[in-house]
Amino acid sequence: MVLTPEASLLTGKVAVVTGGGGGIGRGISEAFAAHGARVVVADVDEARAQDTVDAISARDPDAGARAELVDVREPVQVAALAESVLGAYGHVDVLVNNVGHYLYRGLRFLDTDEEHWDALYAVNLRHVFLCTKAFAPSMVQRRSGNIITVSTVEAFRGIPNQVVYSAFKAGITQFTKSLALDLGNDGVRVNAIAPDLTETIQVPYSRWVPPEQRDMIPTWVPVGRFGTPDDIAGVAVFLASDLSAFVTGTTVHADGGSLAAGGWFRTKRGGWTNRPVDP
Repeated sequence: MVLTPEASLLTGKVAVVTGGGGGIGRGISEAFAAHGARVVVADVDEARAQDTVDAISARDPDAGARAELVDVREPVQVAALAESVLGAYGHVDVLVNNVGHYLYRGLRFLDTDEEHWDALYAVNLRHVFLCTKAFAPSMVQRRSGNIITVSTVEAFRGIPNQVVYSAFKAGITQFTKSLALDLGNDGVRVNAIAPDLTETIQVPYSRWVPPEQRDMIPTWVPVGRFGTPDDIAGVAVFLASDLSAFVTGTTVHADGGSLAAGGWFRTKRGGWTNRPVDP
């Protein structure tokens, strides 16, 4: 984590980070604050959001971070979040749609049902629509703004037993491209980040990989290590800052090279893995 940057790239900006209390969201929240932004940590877990705010405030008592309890799957709560934040700050410069989850153990598509689809839609794509619709109008009005959505490598390659999840994540890619065209002349940039092999709350590699297999990590990840929330946060800072002023409608792949290298492997037990023990 670059907590003492040489240059404050986001000074004066107000940023909302959904799912900002943990994992990648926390990494982004802390990095934004370190670069001078006033950060709204929006999370369904109030204690987790407040813990992130407390950590930011401990490093910089004047950071002005605040926690907001919200379930971004619920339209009424998203509207209330926008009203609260815009009422407090008058504007939002950066919206990070970070929430996402595969929710279920892997299932073949034919074993899924509409309830499964609807739940995955709500947490992976619908909330992106809701939050963007809530905050983008104020950006357009000011002719200045930045929307960043955290996606996944699985939007760009096949993933076994997570067909519906990957379909909604792929939707983020096209939403990002098309919305960038819609809002480009209004001064609003729209981009996405596609992580992989990154330690998060949902993907705890430190627990999943036993000690006797950790020497194999360089064979699984081209850069030789798993990613951290800080790795993704650095990309988010770049996209939120004026360093990327001519970047819009694209997805930055922050995956340690895994998309370039390949994908999933069938196991002898009939399952799938992206961490082959005997490649």
